[in-house]
Amino acid sequence: MLEATRPMTIADLPVQLAAEPKTKAQASARYFNTGNAFDVKLPAVPDQSFIDEPARAFHADTPTGLIACDVSAQLESLVPATTPLSLARYAKIKAGETLNTEFIASGIIVYVITGSGTTDCESEQIAWSAGDVFVLPGGGVHCYQAHGADAILWIVTNEPQLAFEHLRAPEQGKSPTCVVHYPADEISKQIDLLYKVGRGKDIPGSALILSSTSQLAIRNVLPTLTVAMNSLQPGDAQRPHRHNAMAMALIIQGEGCYSMVDGKRKEWSQWATTVTPAVSVHSHHNEGEKRAMFLIIQDGGIYYYTRAMGFSFAD
Repeated sequence: MLEATRPMTIADLPVQLAAEPKTKAQASARYFNTGNAFDVKLPAVPDQSFIDEPARAFHADTPTGLIACDVSAQLESLVPATTPLSLARYAKIKAGETLNTEFIASGIIVYVITGSGTTDCESEQIAWSAGDVFVLPGGGVHCYQAHGADAILWIVTNEPQLAFEHLRAPEQGKSPTCVVHYPADEISKQIDLLYKVGRGKDIPGSALILSSTSQLAIRNVLPTLTVAMNSLQPGDAQRPHRHNAMAMALIIQGEGCYSMVDGKRKEWSQWATTVTPAVSVHSHHNEGEKRAMFLIIQDGGIYYYTRAMGFSFAD
């Protein structure tokens, strides 16, 4: 009921229907206005860390399969999701066994936590080992096989993004990415180069941004997803900042490290998946004795393309 002292405005109108529709298409139309169309209420993206999921992946009794970091109920998503546009999973592959996946995604990002093996994608095969990152085209079946020991992989897709628009995975050969492999030793060399050259205080951290021949122009691995291997020296901290993209990270080395997110301290746990909500003010701190390492995936490609990343320092 409207308050007696406040006059009615267009914001109080319910959705309107056609008064006299003449066709089924006209009857499907709905009409909002500037007062009631922009007050869509969605639940906040939770600032959290997934710790139980990697623990399950590392447990000796866990069989070959996928373990999703799924907060779809909290996000009110109709499909499994870690953030509104992406889904992270831990893949456990027992020694000598095979895991087949077929994701409705435009591309797949994989980090090898432990073990070694091969992945078959279309006509190519990648031989991977711990610390490697690789990217696979979306669509089709991907076959992962672990060799002499159990393997654990971290797999991120944009399945929720495609589900949001009711899209299918691209046909074979039409994905926005080719097969790309970033071996651990090359990643290490590239990071060492960053520290050798050094950076100014206006540069937000010493992150290695991964791209490919397919996405060279926009410096991403997928049109919407940005992947970076971030690092932080002992005793160092990354300046407080904010941006319009969400940040999802796999903690690779985080002993003695924590983040501050909107004034709250979030401790790191090795191999945890952490989510930093969009627009939150956050910083990362290394009070340990080793270089911190964390692989970050953002939906930054969307914001770069729309010229709306909104990055700024907050100190």
